[in-house]
Amino acid sequence: MSHDPLVTLALECRRLFLRDHEVQVHIGAHDFEKGVSQRLIFNVELFVPYVGSTPVSDSLSEVVDYDFVRELIARRIARGHVELQETLCDELVQQMLAHPQVRAVRLSTQKPDVYPDCAGVGVEVFRMKGVNT
Repeated sequence: MSHDPLVTLALECRRLFLRDHEVQVHIGAHDFEKGVSQRLIFNVELFVPYVGSTPVSDSLSEVVDYDFVRELIARRIARGHVELQETLCDELVQQMLAHPQVRAVRLSTQKPDVYPDCAGVGVEVFRMKGVNT
């Protein structure tokens, strides 16, 4: 009997996360957003199979290092302005899924300073290798 892909993730993977990573980003489709940076908050979850990522000797080389997520975000931001959060999320998720040990990624971005009457506006993407990529 085969499992639902989400059940398989829950049973076979550990979930690594980067929460509320705040970065100044040149992003936005409106004229007032061009040429200026604004706060963008990233939340990332990586689903990594226990097989191949369970440390035996308590060594960083045995697991997925969180630094690669921060580096991917920093490199994309350094490339310059992006109009849409959807574009940014899709690009980053694709790059994170390219990591050989990552089976699935959930990524969200949020602009906290757009409207005074809410905590933020954003986008969330969830992708799994071999399911919706």
